[in-house]
Amino acid sequence: MFIIDNVKLATRTFRTRKLRTFLTVLGIGVGIGAILFLVSLGYGMQRVLLEKITKLDTLLTLDVNTPDASVVKLDQDLVNSLTQLPNVSEVSPLRTVMSNCKFGEVSSQVNFSAVSSDYFRLGGVELLSGDVYNGNHDNKVVLSQGALISLGIADVKDALGKDIKITLVLSPQVNDKTDNKEASLIDGSDVIPLEETFTISGVIDDEANSFGFIPIGWTDNLGISSYDNVKVKVVEQSFLENTRNAIIERGLSVVALSDTIDQANKIFSVIQIVLALFGLVALAVSAIGMFNTMTIALLERTNEIGIMKAIGASNRDVQFLFLTESILIGLFGGLSGLAIGLGGTSLVNAAFNVMATRLDGQAMDIFYTPMWFIIFIISFSTMIGFLTGVYPARRASKLNPLMALRYK
Repeated sequence: MFIIDNVKLATRTFRTRKLRTFLTVLGIGVGIGAILFLVSLGYGMQRVLLEKITKLDTLLTLDVNTPDASVVKLDQDLVNSLTQLPNVSEVSPLRTVMSNCKFGEVSSQVNFSAVSSDYFRLGGVELLSGDVYNGNHDNKVVLSQGALISLGIADVKDALGKDIKITLVLSPQVNDKTDNKEASLIDGSDVIPLEETFTISGVIDDEANSFGFIPIGWTDNLGISSYDNVKVKVVEQSFLENTRNAIIERGLSVVALSDTIDQANKIFSVIQIVLALFGLVALAVSAIGMFNTMTIALLERTNEIGIMKAIGASNRDVQFLFLTESILIGLFGGLSGLAIGLGGTSLVNAAFNVMATRLDGQAMDIFYTPMWFIIFIISFSTMIGFLTGVYPARRASKLNPLMALRYK
């Protein structure tokens, strides 16, 4: 029997049993669509999270802190030594200061991080609006939305270009020029203030916290010789571990964002497996239905199989006939599942973004389907079709022609 004839016979059920075949294909499609929907949700959540925290520079950056400032002081000399380490391309320190900000008649306390403009890139700090400052002595600052709200500025667009009066205040606990450890930042006693007018150049998307960034040069003359944190960027990913060990040998603690990403990927891998298992339940039910359909088809076509064998069809031809039919059902089920899954993700994502926009949130894609997974899901459904057709195909091929002709 020619292959083309076998395929025509295998697809005849698509014309003679339209409703049953359609429901079988739809059942497989629902199972495949459920897997695609849930796994795409897992990939989408992973992608949204990692896109927020990962940039190329941040993946090459080490976060350096001192576990005990009384033992190891993170001062300029130590920063200079970090700069001299092999394979280190950039070093950007951070110094934390308190401040009293005033806009018009409204005053508010804001936690400022004094950094250079490179720190934004190395730390993966993204702005909602505006730009970062350039020089270390620019009269510009970057504020969070929470800081703007505390100053009575509700609209982000209105904030850009506005001048605010900032008084930097340092408690004697972080001031190297005084021995008075009892002074308080609240009553303003024994502090060394720096009062200056700054222009808001950028806004960070964070309404919950009141903080900001100020050029680090403004803190150089406030009597502080130490830093709170240092970002160290290496040339390539392969140098991260050696550089980390060299820094740890100096008594410092080191955290790499790549470690956090690895842990997050492991967690999301587990989440994706769990979501896929839920989808497999629906697929298992569909596969049982398909197996039942193929078994019924075998019983309905017993006489037909007897006639085929009587006129010369081999066991292999009969087996190929049933396997082709089951594989085609699995393939069409995978294609329909792909349409159901992608359609479902598009509708849910659109509804989510509409809701987010109405609540003044940010629209984003919470679903993501890799191309390799699309190819895998179609291949997987085809394999399911093949496996569910193996038993009926073997049973059909072993039928005795005489008994098959007598079957009613």
